[in-house]
Amino acid sequence: MKKNRNIFIVFILLMATALVLWLTQSTNTFRRSFSDFKLNDSSNVTRIFMSDKNNNTVTLSRKETGKWIVNDKYPAQNQSIDLLLKTMVQIEVQQPVARAAHDNIVKDLAVNAIKVEIYQMVYRIDLFGTFRWFPHEKLTKIYYVGGATPSNQGCFMLMQGSSEPFIVFLPGFRGFVSPRYSPIEKYWRNYNIFRKSIPEIASVKVEVPSTPDYSYEVRNNGENKFSLISLKDLKEVTDYDTLKVLNFLSGFRNLNYEALLNDMDKVRKDSILQSQPFIIITLTDTSGFSQSIKTFHKQGPYGQTDPQGLPLPYDLDRLYALVNDGKDFTLIQYFTFDKVLRPKPFFLKDANRK
Repeated sequence: MKKNRNIFIVFILLMATALVLWLTQSTNTFRRSFSDFKLNDSSNVTRIFMSDKNNNTVTLSRKETGKWIVNDKYPAQNQSIDLLLKTMVQIEVQQPVARAAHDNIVKDLAVNAIKVEIYQMVYRIDLFGTFRWFPHEKLTKIYYVGGATPSNQGCFMLMQGSSEPFIVFLPGFRGFVSPRYSPIEKYWRNYNIFRKSIPEIASVKVEVPSTPDYSYEVRNNGENKFSLISLKDLKEVTDYDTLKVLNFLSGFRNLNYEALLNDMDKVRKDSILQSQPFIIITLTDTSGFSQSIKTFHKQGPYGQTDPQGLPLPYDLDRLYALVNDGKDFTLIQYFTFDKVLRPKPFFLKDANRK
């Protein structure tokens, strides 16, 4: 009888110990989840949603092809996506926010933080990471990214459902990662306008409204054979420099705008768009798809003059450009586009230039 009682007491003690350990582990796990900002794997991230209190939102989605799309409309800038994913994998928690600063940090996060939602492809059944069945997209993390710490070597983050913010930093990086979590659409878009190699190009039409004689079309006939057509009279120009035509067409391999200006003051933008275009370029590829860019002069910087001391009428470094079927108003650089902003006389051999 006494032996049975001892066994019963030992059993109760073991159960109590197990219960305490389970509760402690559960509490620690629960607390860890409130500081678990770091991703273990970014390869299975399918979607990232970010928003702020100013109604700016952006959704970055990975398609089946592996390419990323911004707000289901625009190709994403791969470097920016890669940097964000790398940040999400490498960030570390430094420490909880000090008690003295707790209330102020929480208030600031409530007003200024960026909300981040991360979706990943997970499996309903996952045995030891080897046997996996029934993949599906799941919202795995929601947290808020705040401003920089006083040292500018970290930022404040708060997990949804928690009241305890943490200081988060990126090892080896001198600065804070908040700017990498931007909910502004234009910062994630791919800035590319043209990305075509010569074999992919069927024709390029260049119109110069102020000087119709300078307008032309280059047609790619294959096997490094081309036609140069004057648009004014639709006659073929025969005596042209083939190497210059090749260099011109190769210039379309990777052309990007510098900045997106869709949010420019409407009156100012309308004034620019109603002016006479400088040069209009229309590229048609071998599949029949056409894309155009319409460029406009940019007013010369205040105070700059030409060699004669006269004010510069136009900016010598940059142009405005209307791209993507007229949907986007952008800024481009002559340094990048000069190789394709060529008038017809540029291609003519010296004896035939007019």
